[in-house]
Amino acid sequence: MRTGKRAIRALGGLLALVAGLTPAAAANRQEEPGKQPAEQAPVIRTEVSLVNLFATVRDKNKRIIPDLTQKDFHVFEDNQEQKIAFFSREVNLPITLGLLIDTSLSEERRLPIEEEASSAFFHRVLRKGDEAMIINFDLDAGLLTDFTDDLSTLDSAIRKAQIRAVQEDVATPSTFPTGSNTPSTVFYDAVYLACNDKLSQEAGRKAIVVITDAMDEGSERTLEDAIEAAQRTDTVVHILLVYDPGYGNRSDVAKRMAEETGGRIINVGSGKHLDEAFDQISEELRSQYVLGYYPANTSHDGRFRKIRVAVDRKDAKILTRKGYYAPTN
Repeated sequence: MRTGKRAIRALGGLLALVAGLTPAAAANRQEEPGKQPAEQAPVIRTEVSLVNLFATVRDKNKRIIPDLTQKDFHVFEDNQEQKIAFFSREVNLPITLGLLIDTSLSEERRLPIEEEASSAFFHRVLRKGDEAMIINFDLDAGLLTDFTDDLSTLDSAIRKAQIRAVQEDVATPSTFPTGSNTPSTVFYDAVYLACNDKLSQEAGRKAIVVITDAMDEGSERTLEDAIEAAQRTDTVVHILLVYDPGYGNRSDVAKRMAEETGGRIINVGSGKHLDEAFDQISEELRSQYVLGYYPANTSHDGRFRKIRVAVDRKDAKILTRKGYYAPTN
């Protein structure tokens, strides 16, 4: 069964809100005993857009804070506080994951360790109802496996990742480079592909984990394009920054992409630290608060709106997306 349908069922409470009821009101709405249902008159429905936020909160010692309530949170859109309409500490919503592996020459020494750690990550994090896909990128971006919940399929796909291997199954050959002999690493193209062409079709919690030095050479898409694609599809981008000192890295690029999409950047220096980084990502994926609000600004102008979330807890750090694009219709 496809991920979108799974997530929509899991988000029943949110759909009840869209219908104009709180989840509790929707569940308790009943006809009076012995009363025949009245014929309903035509109802004029006004389209409303519920903005969903998935937030992880840590204390100053980087420990997860699990006991916050709705009253502890404040959500601001373009500096105007919004009324929170939905709140939950549930951690069982399905997750749709994308793993992006940098297979450019600069990652050659670390690739075997990255593959081993990636397989272990999926075995730890994936639960019933979750799905994941794997993309590698170097000269071009290749889809190693589409969304699946089968761990053996994911393991097999990870082992297919090879340094500078040009994949025959390029998901969008009209958009991305195909087999250029010019040294390149299409990091931005890979993120754009994962979000715009794959995750845009999914619902619920969506996240990408990228193992890379964040160097980009040869992408047709820009950093701004990649970030916008993630924001438009409500996808969080986590970056595990791995690099060979002889090649360097772009930590500034990684930091910007992660922060603007509500993700983390973790500087990884060894195989041991890579396992620890995956553990942190796994913990955050399973320790999120879910908040929803109806924007006070109801204009369907397609503009980007900045979001800020605050909590009534000293020294708390909140990880969530920084904004969204308003609808246009």
